[in-house]
Amino acid sequence: MTAVRPVRLNRRAGLTAGASLVGLSTPGTAFAVGEPASMNRQDHAPGTAPPHRPGLQVAPPLRDLADARGIRIGAAVASRPLVAEPAYREILAREFSSVTCENVMKPSFLQPSQGRFDFQAADAIVAFATAHGMTIRGHTLVWHNQNPAWLERVAASGENASAALRDHITGVLTHYRNDGPVPVPAWDVVNEAITDTGALRDTLWARALGPGYLADLFRWANEADPDARLFYNDYGAEGMGRKADAVYELLRGLVQDGVPVHGVGLQMHVGIGARQSPSRPDLAANIARLRALGLEVHVTEMDVKLQTGTGTDDERLDEQAKVYADILGTCIEAGVTSFTFWGFTDAHSWIPGFTGKPDGALPFDTTYAPKPAYHALTRVLAGG
Repeated sequence: MTAVRPVRLNRRAGLTAGASLVGLSTPGTAFAVGEPASMNRQDHAPGTAPPHRPGLQVAPPLRDLADARGIRIGAAVASRPLVAEPAYREILAREFSSVTCENVMKPSFLQPSQGRFDFQAADAIVAFATAHGMTIRGHTLVWHNQNPAWLERVAASGENASAALRDHITGVLTHYRNDGPVPVPAWDVVNEAITDTGALRDTLWARALGPGYLADLFRWANEADPDARLFYNDYGAEGMGRKADAVYELLRGLVQDGVPVHGVGLQMHVGIGARQSPSRPDLAANIARLRALGLEVHVTEMDVKLQTGTGTDDERLDEQAKVYADILGTCIEAGVTSFTFWGFTDAHSWIPGFTGKPDGALPFDTTYAPKPAYHALTRVLAGG
């Protein structure tokens, strides 16, 4: 197995912190994407921008191609580079029609102390998205991670846990109501409530509120904003299998009980190599049965790890491109309506920090140059 070449992050020291977040680029601006597959790998030094190539075919950005196919194309957004890096803002606005806050809509950010909400960072991302004609997916109202200390204490005590969680959901969705000034159309109401073995996850909320708490979360959210589209979101349930079956049964039960759940988010954290991503038939079958429940299906957090595969760097980048293309193509054919990457540039990916290994899991490299994965995505969206 060939080791993954260390990723050298280009932090672009010359970028100005605190720059305005709106009016930075025009959505739909075309740029050159006709490079040969190896352009970003062999003819320039790692960590440097690729050379200019005159006469390249100019293609429309992902968002324009996706719009023509009836699907939103999105990215998770981190606050720091959005403020500090013009290239981050420019590519985000040009290429994507949907944004998800990577962290700043999670409970620890939005309600750091009981009764004190802080929407400043999240509102900045919503404002940027609105200014550039992008929709927003809220992520996430309830999770077993990234909760403020006060909320964990309340949950552990069991006293007023239901009221505290309901107040959080109500406060957030009241601020982001779809008939208000900062609307958020869709929300991941609960994140990762099922274990890898298909059981209900033993979380602080399951312990405090009992096994029926998931239905209450959706009802509370619907009461706070009846116009919001409400999603269940999870990883490892994309293809057919034990966890996917458990997620399907959970959602089937909620739908049968009249719970206001409108969709499911399939995270799609996958990799290259054998059995590191769902097969196209399994993915299509799973999406079909979820849609048969009347649910909308979104891909919410896609990235494709290189560290799970073998071969040269070029071979792994080509395999990564194929995984991206196969999954996007299957999702379009199966009726998925939103397709989001968990970030878009390797300069700001969660994968190396989580795994402790260098990687390059996203469609743009650390210099914001498009990778083979990007070109593969454009071909799929263009109908090629």
